[in-house]
Amino acid sequence: MATGKVSFRGVGTALVTPFRQDGSLDEAAFRSFIDWQIAQGIDFLVPCGTTGENPALTREEHRRVVQLTVEQAAGRVPVLAGAGSNSTTTAIELALAAIDVGADGALTITPYYNKPTPDGLRRHFGLQAEAVERARSGFPLIMYNVPGRTGCNMTASTAVTIAREQPNVIGVKEASANMEQILQILRDRPRGFLVLSGDDGWTLAMIAAGGDGLISVASNEVPRDMKTLTASALSGDLDTARGVLNRLLPLLIGNFIESNPIPVKTALKLMGVLPNDTVRSPLAPIQPANRSRMEAILRECGVDLGDYVEGRPPGASGERERISRGTSRSSGHDAISRDSKLSG
Repeated sequence: MATGKVSFRGVGTALVTPFRQDGSLDEAAFRSFIDWQIAQGIDFLVPCGTTGENPALTREEHRRVVQLTVEQAAGRVPVLAGAGSNSTTTAIELALAAIDVGADGALTITPYYNKPTPDGLRRHFGLQAEAVERARSGFPLIMYNVPGRTGCNMTASTAVTIAREQPNVIGVKEASANMEQILQILRDRPRGFLVLSGDDGWTLAMIAAGGDGLISVASNEVPRDMKTLTASALSGDLDTARGVLNRLLPLLIGNFIESNPIPVKTALKLMGVLPNDTVRSPLAPIQPANRSRMEAILRECGVDLGDYVEGRPPGASGERERISRGTSRSSGHDAISRDSKLSG
């Protein structure tokens, strides 16, 4: 159960949802993956976002994935459950389900396809926040603005207004790729209101401007490195953060050579972290040429490749036992445009 005040500052992984080759949920692989993420030092976990293929999950599977995350995390790190929908009623139900299974907070996206006005956004998030507050006082919500996916941009003024009107809306995941808008939120936000990057490549710039961390796609593959990048930036060690960012930049770009999470799941299979890279329709398996590109990118970034070994969870060091296929330098869906590729 979520108790007390939790922190979503730092870096959280927008978790992929592992499927078996027949498309069913692979609970064993997911539990092992969560243990590896925690051992690698990630600050919090975010199941059932876009990277988790939440549109392709049934309502029962959505609840189960959040429940599995809570159970496996076992209080070691907070769980921020995806609870967004373009239906306000559904968004409320998803948030209440997150409370019911013991999540520590919920991430809720601007409604997609409907294209609500600013007043519509205030009403949507307000009704969700009020329902959550009635169910569990103080249960935190973080809004998610990613206009490249939703067709709806939440302006700085609207985000700050909602933050002031709804005390349990404690932050925003910003993936608008609009730095002026982000800077306005950082300037005008209420005290304690979190501004998290929704784009791995923007993390250093946003933290340097006053941001509070990142909800990451790349931390699926390189959680320890993304933790180092984020923690270094937050502590003011910009040189270290810049070094990690520059080394991983090919991966941050490569993760979107096809629609998220297709390349990420491919990378996790190549690394031996997951047994396969199955995605659900309407996503399609990665193109063979892009599979080769991802392997080359992982090698360029110094990421170990290997084969999945069933029943071998991460060791005490946090590194999965692998049959090595490469040396490390460090401890077909249509491609989408840069501004529409961000995580969930």
